[in-house]
Amino acid sequence: MIESTPAKKALDELDLLILDLLQKESQLSNADLARRVKLSPPATHARVKRLENEGFINRHVAILDQGMFGFTLICFIFLSTNLHQVEQLEEFEQEIKSMPEVLEFQCLTGEYDYMLKVANRNKDELQKFIRKLNYFTFVGRIQTIVSIREIKHTTILPIV
Repeated sequence: MIESTPAKKALDELDLLILDLLQKESQLSNADLARRVKLSPPATHARVKRLENEGFINRHVAILDQGMFGFTLICFIFLSTNLHQVEQLEEFEQEIKSMPEVLEFQCLTGEYDYMLKVANRNKDELQKFIRKLNYFTFVGRIQTIVSIREIKHTTILPIV
């Protein structure tokens, strides 16, 4: 259950159930969803549209199997920069966001400034990617950690 957040005030139990079902099975038809939450299809559709309009649902996606497309080298890359100007940081972040290999990009506290989750097909692609990062003269340290096995991967938030 959502603890004292803006979402708790805006969502009722039915909304949470709808969101939970959609995040687990996004291909549910409106009729199936309505049946599962015990609402009429028009009422269910209206709720889903409201949840989309209010920003609780960002987008509907298909999550692909990385290995089926040859992306067997998943790495976590930690970066330290010597940037302090907001404009330069924003420009750098935009540049990294535009790189298709980057699956996730996080700004951190602690020893490193950023963490990237990167998908490559092989070590040559990884080497090319790291060389792209080295073009940024203000990147001080790069630490690459290769994942040898994924144990858990989910996009499901524990909302119910």
